[in-house]
Amino acid sequence: MLLRWMLGALIVLVVVLSGGWGALALWYQFPGNAVARGVAGVLWALVALVALVWTLSRGTGLPVAVYALAFLLLLAWWSTIAPSSQRDWADDVAKLLTGSVDGNRVTLYNVRHFNWRSDDDYDARWETRTYDLDHLASADLILSSWGVPGIVHALLSFGFDDGSHVVFSVEIRKKKNQSFTPLGGFFKDYERAIVAADEDDVIRVRTNVRGETDHLYRLQMNKPAMHALFLSYVKEANELAVQPAFYNTVTSNCVTIVYGMAKQIDPGLPYDYRLLLTAYLPGYLYGVGALDKRYPLQVLTEQGDITARARAVRPGEDFSTAIRTPPEP
Repeated sequence: MLLRWMLGALIVLVVVLSGGWGALALWYQFPGNAVARGVAGVLWALVALVALVWTLSRGTGLPVAVYALAFLLLLAWWSTIAPSSQRDWADDVAKLLTGSVDGNRVTLYNVRHFNWRSDDDYDARWETRTYDLDHLASADLILSSWGVPGIVHALLSFGFDDGSHVVFSVEIRKKKNQSFTPLGGFFKDYERAIVAADEDDVIRVRTNVRGETDHLYRLQMNKPAMHALFLSYVKEANELAVQPAFYNTVTSNCVTIVYGMAKQIDPGLPYDYRLLLTAYLPGYLYGVGALDKRYPLQVLTEQGDITARARAVRPGEDFSTAIRTPPEP
């Protein structure tokens, strides 16, 4: 009797979970408009419900077996959905970053340098830049929060001894008029892109235009490690330009990609839940020695809040210098 009850509970759990997943998969990826996708999702949920009720009420496994076959067909269809580089992209991700390496000199193509007035009003500029990695001087982590508990966006800014910076950001490659939802990131709704941009573009648009809160943390990295991490971004960008890939909210987000790169530098770097709950990432970095332990983490966080400084930057002022200059007491 107990075994039969456990088997029934297992069937309920599997059908409910697979039914919910299938309904969402159809909602996000079924061909057609929102109505067609909604109808497909609802019909799938009804099929799962009917199969479950029929099985439990009649004591026969045939309906669940038919449903399982249908789910296998759904998975087969799902596997055919491939990422693409040919879509009507939003302007800020319209061009893909690529790079070429000649010794310690790296040339980046399609570095973004937008002048943002609002999310819909901007001057679009894409530039070619050359960087000498012998002159790398710093690596700063910027965490940008838009109010979702536990989740922030992570960017990495490389500084050079002439005062210039370039920021790498792993982002969704949005289509025009598309917005981001974490749930869509589980269902192949976005391709992945690596953006290289100036700080007064990619940071300023978050603090000054979108109202996000940003913190900057200076990473404790030696030059060889910074050099290797910079080149890892270039390699990843070049690979995405040849073979597009989907963004995934958990397995290939803005932090997990960086973690994979860093693992190539330090294979002993531990995995941690804070790589998913990115708002707690500073605690992880502090624990592994990637932040300056001469100061408590709370102090680093307070000093690293660059939001007000970014919003106070005047036209013509050096943005990178301003956000790193603490206010006078």
